[in-house]
Amino acid sequence: MLLTRIPLVCHSWFILPRDLIALTDQSMKLLTVKSWHLVTIVLVQGVLLISLSSMAQADRIMLRIASGHPPGVVYVALMKEFFQPELKRRVEERTEHSVRFIEGYGGSIVKVAETLEGVQNGIVDIGGFCYCFEPSNLPLHAFQAMLPFGSMDPTVSLKVAQDVYDRVPFLTEVFEDQFDQKLLSRIADAGYNLGTSFDWDTVSDLQGVKISGAGLNLNWLRYANAIPVQGSLPEAYTGIRTHVYEGWIMFPSAWVQLKLHEVGPYYTMVGFGSITWHGLTINLNTWNRLPTEVQEIMLEVAADFEELTGQHNLDRYGRDVSTLEELITVKQVSPEVKLEWANALREWPGEMVSELEAKGLPAKLVLETTLKAAEDHGHTWPVRYELD
Repeated sequence: MLLTRIPLVCHSWFILPRDLIALTDQSMKLLTVKSWHLVTIVLVQGVLLISLSSMAQADRIMLRIASGHPPGVVYVALMKEFFQPELKRRVEERTEHSVRFIEGYGGSIVKVAETLEGVQNGIVDIGGFCYCFEPSNLPLHAFQAMLPFGSMDPTVSLKVAQDVYDRVPFLTEVFEDQFDQKLLSRIADAGYNLGTSFDWDTVSDLQGVKISGAGLNLNWLRYANAIPVQGSLPEAYTGIRTHVYEGWIMFPSAWVQLKLHEVGPYYTMVGFGSITWHGLTINLNTWNRLPTEVQEIMLEVAADFEELTGQHNLDRYGRDVSTLEELITVKQVSPEVKLEWANALREWPGEMVSELEAKGLPAKLVLETTLKAAEDHGHTWPVRYELD
């Protein structure tokens, strides 16, 4: 029997056999009031019983997927171009279910600082977002940003993050324990550099200049005596064009895809490091209603998506830099300037440890594990940060 799934509020579904709703107008006229009462009781009881059963009976699964960032940002493009079609393909090839998506990218449903809450409250089922916009809810999850000048290889950044998450289960469990969602994937960014509307050579050239970033990487600017301005990528172009700020700490793909090179004609390869500080999560109620076989496939696709965020960013990094070199001025910061900047930040990681440990968070363990994991994967820190 073909079953029809009818979506209701609060992610509820009623599954009704089509035969039960196929009463014709003529047959309905023949029913007495008493008969209608009996039919109503039977229908209600049937609906309640079926609605309490597993979604395994459903033949169609509708998921709302969203991000505050647009598809011009690499991880959102991968959500749209890999995660969605791959999940649909595998589910429909290996089960009796079908999958459809309602997309809400570019802030059309939730903004960059609303996605965690949007998934938690069921406004969307699946959300991708940067932890940098959750300094109160997820202050420890931006741990790689607390250790600037890490590896510029996003595959290494991802491996380091995976090692840290394995060592500190809290980083995964907090999503379910406090925010009613399940972490599906950790998402790596390409290496961060500095794009500006003006040319510069030394850290002192940035003194008193307004530069934008997101969350903790604003501290990289503060310690260079620049004026940090909290921003978000959807408004970066306008912010630079109207001189709200004169640059952004950003990876090259965004400078290309979002056309920031039009308003920021200087891109300096500082080498702040690749940061794994985005996540893809799913609302727990949605997750718990999915058939077991769909859950298993979703975890498979999410794991592949996670790895792809590292490899894809690595693969395109050189191409994006080459594109920028054809459009604007691209140059490498000198080793002396990089070391000067790193030394200016030498004490900041220890300050973050003290601040977060005071809140009951395992910050020292997380940062110590990060430092060592990066070294285990071949990275040499320009400054070996002390955390005590």
